[in-house]
Amino acid sequence: MQMMMKKIVLTLVLVVFTVWDSVAQCSMCRAVLETEADQGKAEAINDGIVYLMAFPYILVFGVLYFVYRTFKKKNSQQTHIDE
Repeated sequence: MQMMMKKIVLTLVLVVFTVWDSVAQCSMCRAVLETEADQGKAEAINDGIVYLMAFPYILVFGVLYFVYRTFKKKNSQQTHIDE
């Protein structure tokens, strides 16, 4: 069972930290930035939006891991008391 959890956690980590080329700009930002000749600024804003989008997912996975670890520790202590 632990091996299966390790595989699941590893898969989630790889999915979260994999970088996709995505277009995360709102339509107003895109319209303003497409009118400028400097496309580097548009790419930088897009990267910043994707970067900011990742933090809520990291926080949620961190909290879920903490809850999982707490319940696992509680269950292991309870089985030792029952024996």
